[in-house]
Amino acid sequence: MNKRYFYILAVVLGLALVLAACGGATTEAPVAVATEVPATEAPTATPVPTVDPAEAIIPIFAESGHADATALAFTDWDEADPKEVPVTCAKCHTSAGYQDFIADGKVDAAVPAGPSGTLECETCHNDTAKAMTSVTFPSGIVVENLGPEAICMTCHQGRQSKVSVDKKITDFAVTDVDAVVPSIKDKDGKDVFFTFPNVHYFAAGGTLYGSQVKMGYEYDGKLYDAKHQHVDGFNTCLGCHDQHSLEVKVEACSECHEGVASVDDLKNIREPSSAQDYDGDGDVTEGVAFEIAGLQETLLASIQAYAKEVAGKGIVYDTATHPYWFADEDGDGAVDQKDGKNVAYNAFTARLMKATYNYQVSVKDPGAFAHGGKYIIELLVDSIEDLNASEKLTTKFDATTLAREDAGHFNGARETWRHWDFDADGNPIYTVEAACAKCHSGSALPMVLAGETIPEAGVPAGNGLMCVTCHDGANFPARYAVNEVEMPSGKKVSYGEGADSNLCIQCHQGRASKTTIDKKIEQFAVADKLDEVVAPITVDGKEIKFSFSNAHYLGVGAVWFGTDAQGFYEYEGKTYVGTNPHAEVDGKAGCVGCHDAHTGEPKVEACAACHGDVAMDDLRGMSSTGDYNGNGDVTEGMRAEYRALRDVMYVELQKYAKSTAGTGITYNPDVYPYWFVDANGDDKADEVDGKTVAYSSWTPRLLKAAYNYNFLRKNPDVHIHNGKYGIQIAIDTIEDLGGDVTKFVRP
Repeated sequence: MNKRYFYILAVVLGLALVLAACGGATTEAPVAVATEVPATEAPTATPVPTVDPAEAIIPIFAESGHADATALAFTDWDEADPKEVPVTCAKCHTSAGYQDFIADGKVDAAVPAGPSGTLECETCHNDTAKAMTSVTFPSGIVVENLGPEAICMTCHQGRQSKVSVDKKITDFAVTDVDAVVPSIKDKDGKDVFFTFPNVHYFAAGGTLYGSQVKMGYEYDGKLYDAKHQHVDGFNTCLGCHDQHSLEVKVEACSECHEGVASVDDLKNIREPSSAQDYDGDGDVTEGVAFEIAGLQETLLASIQAYAKEVAGKGIVYDTATHPYWFADEDGDGAVDQKDGKNVAYNAFTARLMKATYNYQVSVKDPGAFAHGGKYIIELLVDSIEDLNASEKLTTKFDATTLAREDAGHFNGARETWRHWDFDADGNPIYTVEAACAKCHSGSALPMVLAGETIPEAGVPAGNGLMCVTCHDGANFPARYAVNEVEMPSGKKVSYGEGADSNLCIQCHQGRASKTTIDKKIEQFAVADKLDEVVAPITVDGKEIKFSFSNAHYLGVGAVWFGTDAQGFYEYEGKTYVGTNPHAEVDGKAGCVGCHDAHTGEPKVEACAACHGDVAMDDLRGMSSTGDYNGNGDVTEGMRAEYRALRDVMYVELQKYAKSTAGTGITYNPDVYPYWFVDANGDDKADEVDGKTVAYSSWTPRLLKAAYNYNFLRKNPDVHIHNGKYGIQIAIDTIEDLGGDVTKFVRP
């Protein structure tokens, strides 16, 4: 392409720079701006010549990997016969092939090999590329509503996926995952071998989008992080990389990450949310890149032990030589040779195939720690666990020393954050509905605190909370100041003006209250029919059932503030304790005084100031001030007192359901809607057509009791957060169900 052409493109390229924006902020390449010299008294003043923007970009792009005519990515076919880049490779290894592909989703013909194979300005700067908003990944999954990053991820996505690995295993009719898979015949009678599927190089898009595009081999029954979350403006390829030089915008990284002056420094980054020792080496301060490196080392060792003992042939890995995995039958750690050539590994089992594939996925994206480190960690840990689960393997690695998941607030591989990945029909949506987004996304709470309305369509699903969920991005690292919090009952509570713990109970408060139950009873007009099963009613032509009300999980605020929050069903004529009077810890009230703000772990060492040298079990065993459960033991801890009463509560609830409501009931804390029919009294949910039968024979009295029991079960440390309140609720519920409470002592 000649110099004059670049002048012609000057205006187009200027517009293209605006196109290459990320998160609403333009991404600018260094451009020499045309200037004029102001008029002076000297009549012979010479104006400074203007510099064309395209001319400034040319040398920057010329130094990039995309323009490196000596790189193997562009020279691999120079000696081919015929001397051309095949259609399967031309899409990403030639400019002509790329443009051909984005035009109609396929490359129609091979492209001549040679120097012209490098990418050029028109590769990306054309109307077709400008209009791209979606990318189809090797799994067949389409990611839509993209910006200019669609141009990048069309190639930087890998060439394999869980789907293709599973298909290979299915095609070879594998029934024993630990058996070496023999070749099969194709339709022409030729041998087809069970060979290693290479994900290919620099598949950053696949790492970035994690489980949404399933580039890694995800093991059945496991959940995985979705698209990696980062702050606005740094959520896409062009947000973090210069689009022409491809260099990481290190200076921008240093604005938030201390000690970052070079690309290598990025490997040392570790956020407070990454508190686990993922690779089990005892170091929880090293960068996530080094955690991944430690897991890669363990996986490789596990692969080699498995290959030797189970597959029956030693294996070694060479990251720079196709097909990467080679035979090492003599165990000397070197690639076996035959006739002067490397011997490719050919004793794959299905289990070995999955693990070697994931190892390659982790290695071939050198920036994986930044693109989607947690997703890669999950893949590596699962591969190690799966290999070591083989009954045929004797040299096992203790996978229990590894950590796969983060603390709950940051555990993207948990139902808490993954529940909204698919709609009812199994279609991927990755959108948290508005009613749940405040607490189950990292982006909605700041909207609520700012007085904004969460979009009716919901917000993108993430992998947990983000720094800017609690920290005010405009005044970082300051946290949002909240003076008081309105609870589901309508009551307002506070740990103190601007206290950090007020942020916690924005979510940790439950989603129902005594008011919720009373309104439901009023709606069905059954306040005077407490022991009758309530029939459905019709409202605006729609049938409404008298159904169970779920207070939701970990509503600690409702426990801590007791009757001041009135989250539990408090019975008429009874008085209840209010706010837990516990002293501040480390100068902070409530949640963040007693718990680490990021991991949620209790600050057990801080308890020693008042309680002596204690461990977590000691806190659970702290003695109470009375024999509340009436068993005569005044030395057992408050936890034991409360748990015994909660157990009695469940027994009375089942007795009442059977005798008064007429249908036995059982409880499962892990399966919604928690309460199920138990007609035969075996404390197991009845099933019809393989599905559990939800309980529906509710009386108002039973509904109150079930509400309280579920809420208590969903708050595992009631004895610490407000033990006396929990005991009052339990005893009063037992009494209302008709149980004998004469031996109990109500605080």
